[in-house]
Formats: sequence, structure tokens, C-alpha cells
Amino acid sequence: MAAHDLASDFTDLPRSQRLKAATRATHDRLDRRIMAGDIFADRGRFARFVRVQYRFHRDIDALYAHPALDALLPDLAGRRRLDQIASDLRDLGQALPTPARPQAEAGLPLAQALGWLYVAEGSNLGGSVLYKLAAKLGLDREFGARHLAAHPDGVARHWREFTAALDSAALDAAQERDVVAGAEAAFRSVRGHVEAEFA
Repeated sequence: MAAHDLASDFTDLPRSQRLKAATRATHDRLDRRIMAGDIFADRGRFARFVRVQYRFHRDIDALYAHPALDALLPDLAGRRRLDQIASDLRDLGQALPTPARPQAEAGLPLAQALGWLYVAEGSNLGGSVLYKLAAKLGLDREFGARHLAAHPDGVARHWREFTAALDSAALDAAQERDVVAGAEAAFRSVRGHVEAEFA
């Protein structure tokens, strides 16, 4: 069954959980590829991962000024992490990756934009685990791993606030498919950046 078909399955579940099911295979493959890069072997390997993060968050940076998203999501601007990632790269002695055209524009339809942000916000959950591993490299919220540090309100609460907004958005059937398409596009974007940095 194609991923976009899964969005209509499990209709008794909230949209965020249906989206998780629809993108699980793509997400799992990406996680395995990232960890195959041995990103905690040393600071150099970790820096490659942070460069991936920078490339992806540069892709989505315009979404934090998206008017419809701003009306729907709590503290949208406060969820932006590109500047923290840039600071982490500087800490690690890295130049910022060459500018490229963002893959998610500010004018992206709301449903697709929600899919992209679902991937970005979901990475915060995994980030709390990665943050603990980064500590073994001497990195923390003050140096080199700012973007992985938990939100002051707590990572779980921050995620629940996002999924509550995602689940409450009024979307038609075509838009439901667009949310999944947006999330899949976001995962493909990250995968492309991983291949570029870990080739």
C-alpha cells in the first residue's frame, strides 16, 4: 500500500498518529541511514550531522513566516532553530553550507507546510536522545548542541502543543493527502542532505 493511501486508514486515530503510520517506513530508513554515519564517533562526524540539520532547516526557514501556519500553531517563530544550528556549526569550526534554494517556500499550501513542519517538530523528540549522546563529545546547550537541547517547557509538552494544533486543523480529503506528501517530501529532503554530507 502506498504511503499516501495510509493517510485515510486508522480513521479513529488523530491526524498526527495517522501521519506517523503513513510515513513510518520512510522515517525508519532515514534514521538507519543517519546512524550508519556513526555521528557520535567524533566531533567531525557529528559536525556532518549538524550540517545536514542546517541544510534541512534552511529548507523550511520560510515556513516560520507562513501566515496560515502562524495563525494555527502556538509560538511558531519560537520553534525556529536555524540560528541555533548555525551557532553550533561555528562552535564546531564549520563554515555554513553553500546557500541553496529552499525546498519549502513561504507560499506552500497549508497542508503541505504542515507535513514539512511535522518532520521538523518530530525531530525534536529524537533530538532529546541525541543531546544526551552529544554530551559524550563535550557538547551541550552552550556549545555545539544548542539545537538538540529540549525546549524550556519540556520536549513532550512542546510536541503535544504542536500535534494538538495539527490534529485540530480543518482539512478536506485532498489536503489530508497533501499533509502526507509534505512530510514525505521533507524526509526525502533530509535524506538528500545526508547523502551529500556523508557520501
